[in-house]
Amino acid sequence: MIPDRMTRRDVIGRVTAATLGMAAAMRYAAAPASAQIPIATPPPPDPRFPQVPSWKNELRELAPGVFAYIQAGGPGLIAQGVSNAGLIVGDDHAMIIDATGAPVHAKHFIAAARQAAGDRPFRRLINTHHHGDHVNGNQFFAPIEIVSHPYCRDEVRKVVATTPAVWEKRDGFADGTEQRRLVPPTATVEGKMVFHYGDSPVEVFHPGPAHTYGDLMIYLPKYRLLFASDVAFIYVAPFAHNAHVGKWLETVDRILKMDVETIVPGHGPISGKKELAEMAEYFRTLQREVKRRLDAGMSPGSAAAEIKLGKFDNWIGPERIVMNTVRLYNEFRGTGGPDYDIPATQKATEEYNAILASRGLKK
Repeated sequence: MIPDRMTRRDVIGRVTAATLGMAAAMRYAAAPASAQIPIATPPPPDPRFPQVPSWKNELRELAPGVFAYIQAGGPGLIAQGVSNAGLIVGDDHAMIIDATGAPVHAKHFIAAARQAAGDRPFRRLINTHHHGDHVNGNQFFAPIEIVSHPYCRDEVRKVVATTPAVWEKRDGFADGTEQRRLVPPTATVEGKMVFHYGDSPVEVFHPGPAHTYGDLMIYLPKYRLLFASDVAFIYVAPFAHNAHVGKWLETVDRILKMDVETIVPGHGPISGKKELAEMAEYFRTLQREVKRRLDAGMSPGSAAAEIKLGKFDNWIGPERIVMNTVRLYNEFRGTGGPDYDIPATQKATEEYNAILASRGLKK
């Protein structure tokens, strides 16, 4: 049943935000149409816990010449397709960390970054992984050296030919007149590469499979600063559709042992180890609940509809529990891999939505 403290307006707003957010993700993802994320009904929030805070759009200087570009989010706001980015300004040029996912986002980021970089040109762009909200903006930085993990480059190249020629109109994303071109990375890093900006080393490294099988993170040891990209989701339910959750948690544990004070997540506000550990708690709680239901013979859709995650049900995008449950079922069965399990997720979503509809909550 819908909790008594959840008003009809709360339900409508939560469902509408989820539907719009998932639609945005589907429109702007760097993936074939057949590989898009089905739309799930968000579960009701847990009235025992407060809503997460909102955060604003900003370019914040975290260290001399090192900036995080945070895109606004919070309750009632669209989280999908709205990712964070970064800027590192050197003596004669600047490095960009992720290109954002749509023309409006990229243009706002570029305007802020140019003001911070002064007359220094953008010469290097790091794509932290292949998802559209991080690579679709590549075209607006070209010509530029684009660095990624080989898996990321391969995944982007697979969908270049199927990318629409024009951006679809969407308020806050694109005006519908922009020409669209998906630009793949031009250089790859399999292990670690160190760049030097002034007297600060910038370590670009692959932590192993986590959010995807081709993640890169950027570590500035001098400033105890980590651009974790989508290895970190703060107040936002993490996407695990291309992930290995077990190895993702191992990566988080390694980060928690690193000399890091400030973490720039792929989604959510600037944070630290405490908040990253809380994201790991989301997955460990879900692992435990999913395993119980798998062992009991439940289907992924019915399991996702039954599981309650407490405070995490109030994070942005709680409906991702469906894809994350499917991912964990496959992982526990030993059938996981880098690709998104479209058929299983579609089936689970349909079952999950039907169960929630029977409780009076519909899309």
